[in-house]
Amino acid sequence: MKTTSIFFFTMLIYFLGISNLAAAEVSKISGSLLDQNNNPIPYANVALIANDGGGLVDGTVSDEEGNFLIETVKTGEVILVASSIGYTTFTSEVFELISGMKKDMGSLLLEDEMTGLDAVTVQSTRPEIIIEPDKTIVNVEGTVMAEGSNVLDVIGRSPGIYVDQDGIINLNGRTGVVVMINDRQTYMSATDLANFLRAMPAENIKSLEVINNPSSRFDAEGSAGVINIILKKNTVDGLFGNVQSGGQYNGQWAPMTGLALNVKKGKWTSNLNANYSQYAIVNELDIQRNFMVPEGISNFGQDSRIQQRDKNWFANGAVNYEVNEMHNLGFNFQASTSNDAANNTSFTEITTPGEENSFLSSENDASGHSDRIFANLHYAGKLDTLGTKLSADVDFTRMNADSEALLENSYWIGEDFENTQMDQILTLNDMYYTIFTSKVDLVKPVGKNGATLETGLKGSWVRSDNNLDLSRAIADGPFEPDPNSNQFIYNENVLAAYGSYKGKFSEKVSFQAGLRGEYSDIKGNSVTLGQVNTQEYFNLFPSVFVQHQISEKYQIVYTANRRITRPNYRLLNPFVYYIDPLTSERGNPNLKPQYSNNFEMNHVVNGMYQFTLGYSETEDAFMQVFIQDDESRSTTTFTDNFDKTRNANFRAIVPVQLREWWGTSNMLQVNYNRFKSQIGDDYLDNSQTSFMVRSQHNLTLPKGFKFEIMGMYLGPQIWGQGEIAGFGWVDAGINKSIMKDKLSISVNATDIFRTQVIRAKVDFADIDTSFRQYRSNQGIRFTLRWSFAKGDSFRVNKSSGSDEERDRLNQ
Repeated sequence: MKTTSIFFFTMLIYFLGISNLAAAEVSKISGSLLDQNNNPIPYANVALIANDGGGLVDGTVSDEEGNFLIETVKTGEVILVASSIGYTTFTSEVFELISGMKKDMGSLLLEDEMTGLDAVTVQSTRPEIIIEPDKTIVNVEGTVMAEGSNVLDVIGRSPGIYVDQDGIINLNGRTGVVVMINDRQTYMSATDLANFLRAMPAENIKSLEVINNPSSRFDAEGSAGVINIILKKNTVDGLFGNVQSGGQYNGQWAPMTGLALNVKKGKWTSNLNANYSQYAIVNELDIQRNFMVPEGISNFGQDSRIQQRDKNWFANGAVNYEVNEMHNLGFNFQASTSNDAANNTSFTEITTPGEENSFLSSENDASGHSDRIFANLHYAGKLDTLGTKLSADVDFTRMNADSEALLENSYWIGEDFENTQMDQILTLNDMYYTIFTSKVDLVKPVGKNGATLETGLKGSWVRSDNNLDLSRAIADGPFEPDPNSNQFIYNENVLAAYGSYKGKFSEKVSFQAGLRGEYSDIKGNSVTLGQVNTQEYFNLFPSVFVQHQISEKYQIVYTANRRITRPNYRLLNPFVYYIDPLTSERGNPNLKPQYSNNFEMNHVVNGMYQFTLGYSETEDAFMQVFIQDDESRSTTTFTDNFDKTRNANFRAIVPVQLREWWGTSNMLQVNYNRFKSQIGDDYLDNSQTSFMVRSQHNLTLPKGFKFEIMGMYLGPQIWGQGEIAGFGWVDAGINKSIMKDKLSISVNATDIFRTQVIRAKVDFADIDTSFRQYRSNQGIRFTLRWSFAKGDSFRVNKSSGSDEERDRLNQ
């Protein structure tokens, strides 16, 4: 701990003096983009290109009002290029870029391209990562790995994010991340969310917003932060879209296909994405467990092979109606269905001193089905010419899931096969949940100097019903009910209100301060056990942001907030689920919400280099706990509240342009984690400093080929009782567009050297367990994408919906 404290203190002193880097003068090139009807063009690419053919100098993306600002310390003769799909490309005259200059390009006209997309080639020049004071934007559109990947893959390659092999998303070394799509939460379990994001092609998304410390405008739910997925918007009058098909081979073939359509007619705009995909893995799992018995140490050596295949359908659509220039109405929907099947075979050898070896052979055949529907109605309007905005949303989500698993076990001693004993465990699990939310937000300019006041109200009402039916049979005999069967009904009502004020202390120091209050009324009813647990509480969640523009090229953003993560419904259910005869999982009806206090100091240099120090302290943190019974030699896992966890982290994001055709994005993250809790009769106090490093390279090759390669390594780390060894992997992809960019061909290779192997152990109190796992990550993906368009260009107003809805049935 002393060494770690010295490290972070040294880094803090370094950052307080980093303003010496800001000596160079920054040039500012600004302007606005308009169409031929004088309407602003949002989200267009704007770039400075070296006149000597040296390629991209710097670039940005226009905002909602079509305004742009490029800040750069580079000099030389340049031209300014602005482009957007559906419009002709604007190219300026050559001008001299001088250190410290301020040049207003005025209003630039991008005319409608009347020939349609088939005759237009648009090259994206924007940076891959854009750093803003309150978030980091990762531009996905146009990258090689996006065309051959799904959304979960792309999330795992974003700054500060790691997705483990179970699909759990970690942000800055912490779990509890809220995932949103177009400002709307997904609200599902980690397993369902992983399947949902795997079914969504990355080609359909525009960008990711990584928000480490959300403001009070966001739900207080999600202690680690927010990831917002922004889908592409339609930009061509008439018909515009693409069709893609392909698949992945990693020992099993998993096909995928998808369709994206965008249509506009008059004041109506609409879009639809429909995709089918399969996810297939073979999970090789080796477990070693040691138990203390009177004769000495009994060892369980288990070899398992789990073959799994998920078949997923996903559809997302939206319809928007522009009443007039001031008011918009819209409807969004999402629908998904998943069918999965898994076969788990395992063989366990049990050795005990003084006894003949015994053996256990198990086979678990499982299948499941789930359906999810989400619908949203939203309104967005400008109430005056001063910028007062009002938005309102009503959302509804329903999900049904059922599963069936038959576990067959055979036991024998030595070579006495004639006396083999057999039993069976049948598990039937049915679950549904419904969520209804409503929300209204108001943004009003107040005073002078751009000060604004935001306020809003939100209510959410959740109901979940989970029926777990367990039964056992000896050999081929009849199944008898198991006492661990249980029906669990969960109700949660949350009412929230918030207020936030944004202003300036001075020309160089701006701030935003907010307070959110949430009242929660929760009831969990175990019908079978006759056990009712209720929780009722009111909490305040403050947030503060201070942005200090020290110089033209250097700023510091300070943030502090308080967050909550409520336990998901499944974890509160006092169920018992058998993984195998010696390993089970159970729920915890006494699980309490976890609260975290988060602090961050983010240094941004030249608008692209990011150096961040953060600290988080979490009370009643959710952690998976292992307990074992030496007498029965069985292991049980469940989620419990740890007394306190601490996380300190340093993150550096450094993009480097090695050549005009070779750009890199590099990240280093160092985490210090400490876990303290009373677990049964033993006290856990565990800490470690770990690191994560990632380097991604983007190369533009001759003859129109684009190549990307990404390497990532995670150092050794601890997680509660567990210790995880370091591991890394390398992914690569290549892309080629032909037929005037209408046909795109992508090939991606994952885990090229087969090194994404997880090795972990738990050595705490009387628990001595270790395992090795590999999930057939090594594979190759093929993708073909055909783009088509028919119609004139047009401008789409940005519709505003609710900023948060659903994300929990988590983990």
